[in-house]
Amino acid sequence: MTEAAGRPIDLKKAKITDPFWKGEMELVRKEVIPYQWDAINDRVEGAEPSFAMRNFKVAGRIQAKRRELGSAYQEVIWPTDIFRPFPEDMDHLEERFYGFLFQDTDFSKWIEAVGYSLTQHPDPELEKTADEAIDIVCAAQQDNGYLDTYYIINDMSRIFTNLRDHHELYCLGHLTEGAVAYYRATGKDKLLNAAKRFADYVYSRFGKGEGQINGYPGHEIAEMALVRLYEVSGERKYLELSRYFIDERGTRPYYFDKEHPGEEEKRGGKPGYHYHQAHLPVRQQDEAVGHAVRAVYLYSGMADVARLTGDEELKQACRRLWDNIVNKKMYITGGIGGTHIGEAFSFNYDLPNDLAYSETCAAIGLVFFARRMLQMEADSRYADVMERALYNTVLAGMALDGKSFFYVNPLEVSPEACREDARKAHVKPVRQKWFGCACCPPNIARLLSSVAAYAYTESDDTLFMHLYMGGTVEKDYPSGRLVWEVDADVIDGSRIRVSCKEASADGTEAAIAIRIPDWCDGYELACGEHAHEARKGYEYIKGVFRQGDVIELTFDKKLRVMEAASAVVEDQGKVSFSWGPFVYCIEEKDNGKDLHLLTADTDASKAVFEKTEIAGNTMTRILMPGKREKAKEGALYSAYREAEYEDARLVLIPYYAWANRGEGEMRVWIRH
Repeated sequence: MTEAAGRPIDLKKAKITDPFWKGEMELVRKEVIPYQWDAINDRVEGAEPSFAMRNFKVAGRIQAKRRELGSAYQEVIWPTDIFRPFPEDMDHLEERFYGFLFQDTDFSKWIEAVGYSLTQHPDPELEKTADEAIDIVCAAQQDNGYLDTYYIINDMSRIFTNLRDHHELYCLGHLTEGAVAYYRATGKDKLLNAAKRFADYVYSRFGKGEGQINGYPGHEIAEMALVRLYEVSGERKYLELSRYFIDERGTRPYYFDKEHPGEEEKRGGKPGYHYHQAHLPVRQQDEAVGHAVRAVYLYSGMADVARLTGDEELKQACRRLWDNIVNKKMYITGGIGGTHIGEAFSFNYDLPNDLAYSETCAAIGLVFFARRMLQMEADSRYADVMERALYNTVLAGMALDGKSFFYVNPLEVSPEACREDARKAHVKPVRQKWFGCACCPPNIARLLSSVAAYAYTESDDTLFMHLYMGGTVEKDYPSGRLVWEVDADVIDGSRIRVSCKEASADGTEAAIAIRIPDWCDGYELACGEHAHEARKGYEYIKGVFRQGDVIELTFDKKLRVMEAASAVVEDQGKVSFSWGPFVYCIEEKDNGKDLHLLTADTDASKAVFEKTEIAGNTMTRILMPGKREKAKEGALYSAYREAEYEDARLVLIPYYAWANRGEGEMRVWIRH
């Protein structure tokens, strides 16, 4: 029988005090959440406006007029085929919808991050602001439960007529995620009830019954959000709706062809279906294709439904898709999405470094998928990837001061190429303060604020430690309550100390499973007289624990010199460097221009580790001997000449910290 890692720990029972992760969470609390609130209220000078809260206010006024005038109300119709109707004159706005058609989710992701933050740091003023925002949002909800301002403002007769391109079900998903988070943090259910009413309406409209819509979301997330709504409410219809969307996807005749007859030729047929992961029924899919964020959101929902329903065929599909991503389509940084065309997965092993899309949201979605695979099957290979994505691509998506962000996370950058080469226009050499399509910054905020729920999960009798974060975790075991205190020193060191802080006087029968990371060559475990057993990359320590009992794990942590599979053409003849959970890179700031002329020594024993400070943050940099090829002068093409080299010292910094010292070249993969 496969052992599952259970459910995420209740965030109220985990207190993160780890200096590294507490610092990241405080950045979100102090910088990102207030900044995002200003952004969704269009108060950030120089940033593209969101219009999110304004749209809710307009929709609320429309709803109030509908109720006041009843049948006498004359609806104002605006076209729904304009994707991004931004105003030319911000000083003279009409009573209409502005922004992207999924702009409602700017609020939903903000309120989700607020909920998670409040569990770690109660803040009455922030909670008051959130309650007032919720009042504005709920005032826009229609009497039948529908809540999407794009159609409430523009034309209610057109709802659910363009599932492929418009985002009503995506908006439902994010609203639900935010509502559940806020309810669990505060116990306040106003937004949760609004989400349930919207979900109830969708449940009544979708299905195979007479007059129902037999479609599914164009942009996935409702699938996993509805599972969360089921788990918090106990109402099985939400799980049924999630499974319905999953079961219908990719069946023939294709639903999107019914919505858009004749357009399959315009989209090129097959590629159009791949973009939406709708080319095959999900249980038949074995390759991750299409829009990378949509894909991992779908796969996360599939894993949730498979776990809760015991659907073995769906579980196998999740495993196949996971293996394809991790073994053929994932960057060493944990980023996914090799092409900007469709923000999508490319073909197997196509992982260009300078053209990478590697969207921050896609790495976050991979973290979601990894945790759900762990919930199905406690295997460290899922947590290894979760850690890789989190410590590298996710953290790189936000500046060290929390005030600017990357949408795209390349592994190689030339600022000149970003400016002059249209193929690389999506790559930015410096982080941006915000985005009109602001999915990435609030996604970072909601993940980092809830990171304890990825570090720890629990079954009835076992606490699972997937990531190493200092703090305390409380767990109720069948034999009683126990509080674990964790001292995790894996950022700079290689030791974890887990002590029993509180237990019953007679001791508590308990088990804790601690992951053994893929970046260590071996480890030593000290757990006193408690029994222990290694299974699928975890050490299970069991027995009766009393206050003061200690478990210690010491990892054999060394610098790893990494190479890519031969099929990854871009990385042949190159190496990258990793230390612990961090992938390292070289920057122009430390190594001068023309990084492509540098070669690295691959003898890890020659590495020198030293502390450095970047943007006020202390971290470890690595010094490696190497060579710099002397530039060859002369004609554009000439007869071959042996290269000449001079000694060089390569300075490597953690990838997540790049682009915090101004504009310059950067590389992860280095010639050797």
